[in-house]
Amino acid sequence: MVASENPLGTILTTFDGYTLYTFDSDTAGTPTCLDACANTWPPMVSQGDPTGGQGVSGSLDLVERPDGVMQVTYDGTPLYMYSSDPSPGDTNGDGVGGVWHVVTLE
Repeated sequence: MVASENPLGTILTTFDGYTLYTFDSDTAGTPTCLDACANTWPPMVSQGDPTGGQGVSGSLDLVERPDGVMQVTYDGTPLYMYSSDPSPGDTNGDGVGGVWHVVTLE
């Protein structure tokens, strides 16, 4: 994960620059975007311990999804990408349905 400058401020992205999001329905670090939801909002997954690049000050960890895949969390909140962000740095998912939010680091 890296911190990237964006019109929204400093945001959390994948190592290749794709924006990461949180989902308001996720509580207590439990991923709730499953099945069809996860097709639109793919979870950020990892097979090893996630690491943060320069500017990432929060805690990165993993939580197990119901399918056994390990999803990356930031300060305990599961992270997702958005299938309608075709290019690194896109933030098309911010505010979708009033429940999806770009992870800002400020």
